[in-house]
Amino acid sequence: MATRKNVASMRRPADDTVPSRVDELCRQLADDIMEGTLLPGIRLDEMGLATRFGVSRTPVREALRQLEAMGLVQKRPNRGVVVTVITRERLTQMFAAMAELEAACARLAAQHMSAAERDALQTLHRASLGLVQSGDIQAYERVNQQFHMALYRGCHNGPLLEMAQAMRRRVAPFRRAQFRVVGRLGQSLDEHDKVVTCILRGDPDGAATAMRSHILTVRDASHHYVESHLPALP
Repeated sequence: MATRKNVASMRRPADDTVPSRVDELCRQLADDIMEGTLLPGIRLDEMGLATRFGVSRTPVREALRQLEAMGLVQKRPNRGVVVTVITRERLTQMFAAMAELEAACARLAAQHMSAAERDALQTLHRASLGLVQSGDIQAYERVNQQFHMALYRGCHNGPLLEMAQAMRRRVAPFRRAQFRVVGRLGQSLDEHDKVVTCILRGDPDGAATAMRSHILTVRDASHHYVESHLPALP
């Protein structure tokens, strides 16, 4: 018979920051696309990918579905799944939507975050400083994800949280890639600092403005990375 502790553990939501095998495959393939290892038009063969990663075709198939939802691959008649040409218009539109969703989250977080949630957000922000100083991009990216998730949860609005998470998954490869732009880690930290300052002093308008500006800067850095590493954006 399960104890109360075990039952509570079973009901606890999964940690969004812990990737599944499918998520890992999706991330690796997305990074290969962003780095230009997999160029636009290349066909992605399920069996070949399964052999490469030492898995069955099932997780590969699901990873390709996720990549298709992100707009990084598409199914074509008689060709299967191929890498998509990334257009400037689509990239701009995705980040415009992301900016408004995260601005709304920041606004509500400034109004509704508990004292404990504000302390946790500040702790994550402080932890980022050492990662910037060491130049640890991968660790900073993980803490950055936790930082934004803390804001999503802190808005205390379920539908908005779900929409922000869904859009974040769609732009995730671009948000990771922008950290490879020289000087971007320090800039990101400074932008986060403005958001945190507004939230801690209970300034909804300031938090929304700072977050919107942050995401639009992420957009510009993503554009810069894509233009530097991939064929010219159409």
